[in-house]
Amino acid sequence: MDDGKAGRGFFDDHIAGRTGADRDDVRLGPTYGADFGVVAVADSVVAMATDPVFVLRALGIERAAWFAFHICVSDVALSGLSPAHLAVDLNLPPDTATETFDAIWEVFDREARALGVSLTTGHTGTYEGCSFPTVGGATALAVGAAEDVVTPTGAQPGDRVVVTKGPAVETTGMLGVLFGDRLPISAAAAAAARDRFADATPVRDAATMAAAGEVTAMHDATERGLANGLHELAAASGVGLSITRDAVPVLPGVRAVCEQFGMDAWAASSEGTVIAAVDPGSVDAVLGALGDEGIPAADVGVVEAGGGVTVDGDPLAEPAADPLWPAYRTARSRYGDDA
Repeated sequence: MDDGKAGRGFFDDHIAGRTGADRDDVRLGPTYGADFGVVAVADSVVAMATDPVFVLRALGIERAAWFAFHICVSDVALSGLSPAHLAVDLNLPPDTATETFDAIWEVFDREARALGVSLTTGHTGTYEGCSFPTVGGATALAVGAAEDVVTPTGAQPGDRVVVTKGPAVETTGMLGVLFGDRLPISAAAAAAARDRFADATPVRDAATMAAAGEVTAMHDATERGLANGLHELAAASGVGLSITRDAVPVLPGVRAVCEQFGMDAWAASSEGTVIAAVDPGSVDAVLGALGDEGIPAADVGVVEAGGGVTVDGDPLAEPAADPLWPAYRTARSRYGDDA
């Protein structure tokens, strides 16, 4: 298997068709491009998603735990429902200090309270063979009415494509925090890169968009970045996307960091970026609501019949790999391995 999240080929060859019992209460089951499932429970539905608990201690425990928590709740937030419950499994290495656990858990508790999320159940232990940064997993649940759910499968030809924040937000923020002062970029660019780390959550973006207008599909731009996110949304909905490159927002610090490592910003992981299909009549309301929340966003293209993604009329290739972790390893080699 390749590094990182399994791609379309692996999903089709090894997962699809082997998904257990066919139950009538499943409203959205395993689908390439859909990072959460939906089941009906009584008069409501429950959106659920499972993600790794990823605590990169080099970021500092406070930042690392904040990022880990938001990864865990991001996928269900993209359902348009508010995250409500989180089950956390922490499989920690045997030498983990109690103080380290407390520091992580205090952040989880704080962020959960701020979002109205109950840390409902879980498992905590130390085990041989476990190591940071991936120290377990978590399942998030969101509960609401079926008509309020937004999935990545609902985009329709004629919808507009709205993107928040733009490419490489997570990559820029992470490398900015870890190496910004050592990169040969201006002090202003380094500061801007560090600031991007706080943007690496889509929770407010998703909630704001879902409440503002008719959003027909939402997806994120995490592993393999904006380019892969566009392809995943197109595949999940069975549509094509026509994108205008210059319309896509690019936040301060992104170009400087990506240029230092020769990265394609559109292929770089961008937790915090949301790709949405929006009914044309709701675009102004959605962009206005995002603007009121201080979230950069733009109308960047249109949903079309067919399939695939074009940018300025040319086919957009699906990224084969995410450049974040090769860049991280390069930076450690260049600037020291203390990160």
